[in-house]
Amino acid sequence: MRMIHRWTRKRAWTVSLIILTSLGLGSYLFSCVQAASPPTTTMDFYQLKALDLEGKTVSFDAFRGRKVLLVNTATGCGLAPQLKDLQNLQNRYKGRLLVVGIPTNDFIGQEPLNGAQIGEHCLRNYGVEFLMLAKGTHRGSNKDPVLEWLTSKQLNGAFSTRIWWNYQKYLVDEKGRLVDWFLPWTSPNSSRLIRQIEKS
Repeated sequence: MRMIHRWTRKRAWTVSLIILTSLGLGSYLFSCVQAASPPTTTMDFYQLKALDLEGKTVSFDAFRGRKVLLVNTATGCGLAPQLKDLQNLQNRYKGRLLVVGIPTNDFIGQEPLNGAQIGEHCLRNYGVEFLMLAKGTHRGSNKDPVLEWLTSKQLNGAFSTRIWWNYQKYLVDEKGRLVDWFLPWTSPNSSRLIRQIEKS
């Protein structure tokens, strides 16, 4: 009986040692996998650059210290009257907020104009004086880098979103962080957007 008891106890110790060793090895392998996993690569908002309607380079580093509201625009869209409200919004928060328009022709050809034509149309019809970037797209292999940053969590570190229509809005805070986004039908005067702009 003593021999059986010693054998049983020895066997139990052996099994325990195997389990502990396996657990330790598993933890070690798990930590190795974690260490080997590539980190999420975000991109600093202020590293972005783009061309304006006149073909001049715009460095986003110049936006530091102010909130930025970026909007995909189209002059032929039924939501185009929002352009006037967006200009009024920038005027209201002068020095604190910049509005940046990104013209696109991604939805049923609602931006037929190009370059300076877009700027002239927006100024003449809606009094737009805020920055308008060169015409871009959020689709395909030629995706606009700014729109790509706005819609990819891997780049902006906050949200991955789909652009549903013209006049979708993205708000970046004073430190270059994407803090919120708004569907196209959200008015520039909406209380939710105003609260985010006024948030310190």
